[in-house]
Amino acid sequence: MKLFEIARKVVFMKPMVILIAGPYMSGTDGDPSKIAANQARLESFALPLFERGHLPIVSEWMTLPIVKSAGSEHHGDDIFNAYQYPVAQRLLSRCDAVLRISGASKGADLDVETARKLGLTVFESIESVPNLQAVS
Repeated sequence: MKLFEIARKVVFMKPMVILIAGPYMSGTDGDPSKIAANQARLESFALPLFERGHLPIVSEWMTLPIVKSAGSEHHGDDIFNAYQYPVAQRLLSRCDAVLRISGASKGADLDVETARKLGLTVFESIESVPNLQAVS
């Protein structure tokens, strides 16, 4: 086995917590059905990441209960806006990497910027995420 192959296996042996970042509110004009479609798209990457041996997370899984408890009445209201990005930023401090899916998104771009400042890996496709299930 080549040294590179050994190093790759050692570096990526541990499952990563990977934040899935992409459009959530972007392009929806506040339409709940479009927001739900964006969330479903984000969540569609959860199983493939899990099957590659990692723990996926979408920041809205953490954000939505917080904004509801804080009194938010709908996506994009002042309370929602006060918590949405700060929750994601705190969450990133506990992640190992980000998977940035396609689509314009101020929040996802901020997640990527923060991830890079924290020294986290940013993947731009599911195929670029190490597949721990394939490592023997």
